[in-house]
Amino acid sequence: MEHSDQLFRFFHKNHLGRDFVVGDLHGMFSVLEVLLEKLDFDPVKDRVFSVGDLIDRGPESYRVLEFLHKPWFHSVRGNHEMMLINAKSSKAVYRSWTEHNGGSWWEDIEAAQRNKIYECLKQLPIVFEVSCDTGNIGIVHADVPVGLSWLDIIHAIQHDEEVQYYVMWSRDRYKYIQVTKETLAVDGIDLLVVGHTPVAKPLHIENLFYIDTGATFIQDEDLGYLTLLQIHPRIEVHQYPESLD
Repeated sequence: MEHSDQLFRFFHKNHLGRDFVVGDLHGMFSVLEVLLEKLDFDPVKDRVFSVGDLIDRGPESYRVLEFLHKPWFHSVRGNHEMMLINAKSSKAVYRSWTEHNGGSWWEDIEAAQRNKIYECLKQLPIVFEVSCDTGNIGIVHADVPVGLSWLDIIHAIQHDEEVQYYVMWSRDRYKYIQVTKETLAVDGIDLLVVGHTPVAKPLHIENLFYIDTGATFIQDEDLGYLTLLQIHPRIEVHQYPESLD
C-alpha cells in the first residue's frame, strides 16, 4: 500500500454547473457517454466523479486513460485498479486478475500504453470529498470502517494499510445491512457514495449511498444498469438503461 497525502483529494463547490457520481464502469464508457448525452452534460461546466473500478470485464477498458485525462472526469481508485497495480510485481495476482477477474484485456495492450495506464492509476487518490449545495459528499470505492469518523478516515489512510484496504475492498458493512437492514451513519460527512458491491437498485441507508448496479452484468435480470447519481445542486438518480420500476 502507500503513504501519501495524495490519497485524499478535496474538491471545491462547482459554481457553474452540476456534479455527478458514476457507479462502477468496468469498461462500459460508451454507456456513460449515452447517459451523459441524455442529461445534456456540459463538459465545460459539469463534473463526473467515479467510485472506481473503471476497468475489467466490459469491452472498453482500454479507454481508461482517455477518460482520466478529461478535465471534467475524476476517479478514486477501486480494487480492480489495485489488481492491475499489484499484478506488476506478483505473478499470482497477474494470473488471478487476467484469468478470473476480467483483466484479459491487458494482454492486448502495447507495453508503452501499459506503462502509461499503470503510472496513471498509481496516482489516483482513494478518498474524495466534494463540496456541494447538498452538503459535503464523500466518495470511496467500497466502504469505510464502522465507528470511524470521516476525519478519522482521512487521517488513517495516510498510514494505516488496513484502512486503505478496507476502503477499496470491504463488503463487511453491506453484509451486515443485508442481515439487519440497518447500519451506523458515518459522522462528519453529509453523504458517502460507494460502489464495489452490485445492488439491484441504488441503496440509500443512513448517510450512505450504494450506486454500483452492475453495468457489465447485462445477463443478470437484476443488474446490468449504470447508475449516475447527481449530487449537486440537488440529489437525483439517473440510470441507463432506464429501470422499469
